[in-house]
Amino acid sequence: MLERQFAFGFALLLFCQFSIAQYPSNPVKSTSTKERIAAVNARKELINNSAYRGIEAVNIGPTIMSGRVVDVAVNPNNTLHFFVAYATGGVWETVNNGQSFTPVFDDNGYTLHCGALAVDWKNTIIYVGTGEANSSRSSYAGFGIFKCQFGFNDFQKWQLWKNIGLKGTQHISRIITHPTDSKTLFVCAMGNLFSPSKERGVYKTIDGGDTWKQILYIDENTSAVDLEMNPENPNLLVAAMWQKSRRAWNFWESGTNSGIYTSMDGGDNWNESIAFPQNEFIGRIGLSISGNTIYALVDNQERYKKDSKPSEGLTKKAFQTMSMDSFKNLSDSSLNKFLKTNRFPKKYKAKDIQKMVKKGDLKPIDLFEYLHDENAMMFEDPVKGAELYRSNDFGKSWNKTHDRVLENICYSYGYYFGVVHSNPNNPEQVFIAGVPLLQSKDGGETFLFAGGDNVHVDHHYIWINPNNPEHLINGNDGGINISYDGGLNWTKCNSPAVGQFYTVSVDQEKNYNVYGGLQDNGVWKGPNNYKYSPLWQQEGKYPYQRIAGGDGMQIQIDNKDNNVYTGSQFGHYYRIDSEGKYHYFHPMHDLKSEKLRWNWQTPILLSSHNSDILYMGSNKLHRSMDNAKTFEELSGDLSNGDKSGDVSYGTISTISESSFKFGYIYIGTDDGNIHLTKDGGETWNKISNELPRDLWVKKVVASEHKKERVYAVLNGHTWDHFNAYLFISEDYGKTWKQIGRNLPDESLNTLQEDPTNENILYLGSDAGLYISLDMGITFQTLGDIPPVAIHALAIQQENRDLIVGTHGRSIYKVQLEPVYQSISYSDSGFVFLEMDVIKYNENWGNLQYRWKSSAPSKDIVFFLSERSSVEITVLDSTKQLLLSKKINGVKGYNKESLRLEFQEDVNNQLIKGTLGKYYPSKGRYTIELKSDSQTLRRTLIVQ
Repeated sequence: MLERQFAFGFALLLFCQFSIAQYPSNPVKSTSTKERIAAVNARKELINNSAYRGIEAVNIGPTIMSGRVVDVAVNPNNTLHFFVAYATGGVWETVNNGQSFTPVFDDNGYTLHCGALAVDWKNTIIYVGTGEANSSRSSYAGFGIFKCQFGFNDFQKWQLWKNIGLKGTQHISRIITHPTDSKTLFVCAMGNLFSPSKERGVYKTIDGGDTWKQILYIDENTSAVDLEMNPENPNLLVAAMWQKSRRAWNFWESGTNSGIYTSMDGGDNWNESIAFPQNEFIGRIGLSISGNTIYALVDNQERYKKDSKPSEGLTKKAFQTMSMDSFKNLSDSSLNKFLKTNRFPKKYKAKDIQKMVKKGDLKPIDLFEYLHDENAMMFEDPVKGAELYRSNDFGKSWNKTHDRVLENICYSYGYYFGVVHSNPNNPEQVFIAGVPLLQSKDGGETFLFAGGDNVHVDHHYIWINPNNPEHLINGNDGGINISYDGGLNWTKCNSPAVGQFYTVSVDQEKNYNVYGGLQDNGVWKGPNNYKYSPLWQQEGKYPYQRIAGGDGMQIQIDNKDNNVYTGSQFGHYYRIDSEGKYHYFHPMHDLKSEKLRWNWQTPILLSSHNSDILYMGSNKLHRSMDNAKTFEELSGDLSNGDKSGDVSYGTISTISESSFKFGYIYIGTDDGNIHLTKDGGETWNKISNELPRDLWVKKVVASEHKKERVYAVLNGHTWDHFNAYLFISEDYGKTWKQIGRNLPDESLNTLQEDPTNENILYLGSDAGLYISLDMGITFQTLGDIPPVAIHALAIQQENRDLIVGTHGRSIYKVQLEPVYQSISYSDSGFVFLEMDVIKYNENWGNLQYRWKSSAPSKDIVFFLSERSSVEITVLDSTKQLLLSKKINGVKGYNKESLRLEFQEDVNNQLIKGTLGKYYPSKGRYTIELKSDSQTLRRTLIVQ
């Protein structure tokens, strides 16, 4: 039961009716839970029947920058043991204080998208709430709550995950276990991110997840974002509710339905804490409890007038309120310095600006507006942001702990944070997590910075050891950090490959490099054969090197001079020349003209006809003929026009140029348009009229095999619409045909043609990697990558490697030779490929200078027409058995690495190692494969 005062409830009802009505209805229907579950089952079926699931996808890192942490669960009896949930990288376990981690959630069968963790340590049960709560543009939906028993030593235990319900909640922000009743759980459900839904609020189960009851619900746009339980009385609960509605172009991130509720009877009845601030500016709320003391960290979206800070020279902000008289008194030198510092186009000089103002064509505020772009809106808009409130009577009364505005904590995007944590034994010690990490030791009156030089910004988790408050664990956009001195010094624990890549690229060096841009972790360059090792700490240089900061975006490489074009969000890019110098570029609109709009992932493209030519997309297409020194506009607005909101929208999202003829260019927009020019931008034709409307055009691909052919990948993620949309046209987009009809309904992100075979396509979705052998008519899963979002693909043709950029598991490399082999042997039944000669090494089995022994190994490659158990045996020259191994063969390509290390020497033909095991001598050996119906043999030569 939800109790409120009548007058307040009536007023709130009226406001709710108004506020819900002001949220626009979606033109695209959100995908139902039933449809999403059907898609999961369809993907499982494709995996089981794929002839390409056995092809190895090798993770090539990087690891050092890690990825976004959303939750951590620490063993109270052994703090060296804890679990970490990454937003899109799954759940990992460490038993040695973060020195190493093991992925434990990969085999759940659904997703790696995580929102919350809880562990019943007494009964060794872990619960994972799927779907991230941070509500960002890359927060992916999940499938409810998963459960696994882990308290036994069996390698198969992490394959026993069970979904226990709430599949339709999509995003989970908190799970709380009952301290004495293992079957009772409480869950905060966020519901859909981009659409209204009723499956949100606080849920409770008293039977371990067999059944659930929604015990706190406000409306279809108000989420349960946090929950705390009194540690001394589990019937006392406090919940935070958050009114919000997100669309592709705007985030309504606050409202009068946001508030705090308390229950005294385990959630059966709730009362709103009417002493807590209540107005339309209340956004996300985070909670922490120490006894009867509750802290609430509020994202206050109210605007305020910032205090002016003294600065040298003119600032952008000065023009926001500058009078005409003050402007006329500016010296040319100071105005010219301002124009140069703020990268105004060279055509604008002080005298020209003064003339425009004098004529009335320009006002001082126009200079402010000219520079106030998407990045400035995020970091400079005067939003109050983080405010900390405290209640000492379990929510009956509240007081703000500080007098001043806590500037630069959450900026304008407090929806991304909302974490506060107090010492359970000392309520005066409290941390708040925002862009920086802050600590207070006086109950929130004053704060000090608690991060470190090796600690990333953007914090989402903080834990205080109740037995040692100097021991802290912090999770942020850059992974896990641990401190043992209260935050003065930190250790970074970033061995998992959980990077959230937006894009990847490759160069043409002999030992080629891989490039990638990541969420909040810049752009990195590294070797294609990277393998995780801590050896770099000894040598002093990590194999990958960061070449750009911010949110790392698209990359183009000019192979004639090794210039790299890349940058960060909203089109702020650089050309990095061969000497390592950075040359900034970002086309600007004219003063007083309509602003350009830039996609978060602004597309750039080097022309395949002349690599001095660079294309770049805002809401218009821009072209540079001189290596990004100057730009010209090739089009007008190619989107459906500006939509009023706080998120850049109506922008070009993809560019593709035909390799057959210069000037044939396709562009796609985030609001569903595809245009083609055949004359270098003189004229444009919209070619998407017969395609589904209002979807994000993720990728347009002009075919490398046929000049008339073009592919289009459409995506409904920003409508919570997860259907798979892939189209082909054979006539420059005049007509389209939908392909990939057997694909599961999961959002698609990218497409790559095979450079040697027009029938082969590679496709990345929000849940995996696919391959088609018939030009997209049907698809199969490719490789052994877990169910992670694939954002980008690139092929290094000379090495026949497919590079896979994932948004949660860093980068994978898939060798394409096995793909081509699989096609050749697809109708051949059981095939065992010949093996190369092994070169004999007299040190096999002997302890080396590092006291490590080595042994030869051989990859056994074979193909099966259907799944079958396979026994691998190794025989010596007299046919005596040396080794036998049974495996479960999959349909299609199989590769098993066989370690040639034997327990005994039957015929005295082997070499005995230092540790008593035996190794091959020079000679001929037989490798035998026995399937359910056939036996094949190959000779292995050691020489």
